[in-house]
Amino acid sequence: MDLDHLRSLVAVAEAGTITKASNHLGLTQPALTRRIQQLEEAFGVELLSRSRKGARLTEIGILVDREARVLIDRYDALKAEVFSLKSVEGGTVRVGGGATAVSFILPDAIARFQRDFPQVHFQVKEASSAEIAGDVSNGRLELGLVTLPVRAADLDILPLVDDHIVLIAALDNPLARTDRVSVTSLDGQTFVGFEGGSAIRQIVDANLREAGVGINVVMELRSIPAIVRMVATTGSLAFVSKLGVQDQELVREIEVTGLRIMRRLGLARRQGHTLSPAAEQFAQRLI
Repeated sequence: MDLDHLRSLVAVAEAGTITKASNHLGLTQPALTRRIQQLEEAFGVELLSRSRKGARLTEIGILVDREARVLIDRYDALKAEVFSLKSVEGGTVRVGGGATAVSFILPDAIARFQRDFPQVHFQVKEASSAEIAGDVSNGRLELGLVTLPVRAADLDILPLVDDHIVLIAALDNPLARTDRVSVTSLDGQTFVGFEGGSAIRQIVDANLREAGVGINVVMELRSIPAIVRMVATTGSLAFVSKLGVQDQELVREIEVTGLRIMRRLGLARRQGHTLSPAAEQFAQRLI
């Protein structure tokens, strides 16, 4: 017994006769009759009551017909979903990244992609690079934008963009009165920092230690827009991605002599794993 046998029963139930149903299905009457017989043999009970006026469902036939329609609908829906996943025209792209990637890289990339493929759905996660890398490794995400280096032997990571980390200050901050400041002038200053343990925070802290500068982190946040707002209103300083302060009117970017902080973002995918067509196409456009 298969779905063709169930479809045959439904067709007869709707048409009312074997002749009409066979024409609808493109089968000969003997072939359709044999299918119905095979279905009855599988259930061990008569499903159709036949007469000169046609064929009608028995009581058990009504039950089988009702459940057959459910099974057929579910199969057709599953087939359509699988087909959409096989095509770039549909499906879901599961991608994640840190605050910079989610706020300033992915939005434009997704918007451009959806102009060409409007049926593609995106699931976007914002988290630390370590968490995103872990999600790609275990399959919860197909793609991840992470800060390099990443310790994950089962990932393929392609360098994507160099991200410059810059100093920002409120417009009325004394340091903002000049175009540049020395790195030593930052010693002891109050800062709004990224969350402790985040990749970007570790990079900033390491560069400041190497420069022999100690700062006073009075607040920790994940979001660049939140950090910018805090800097603008509290008078503290911050190091953020240059991507996050382009066209920014609340704060001013200040050059720091003797200090150059940058990081490299990469696109991570699981080794030996075939991406969905939509995710593969999106990845190619990011590179």
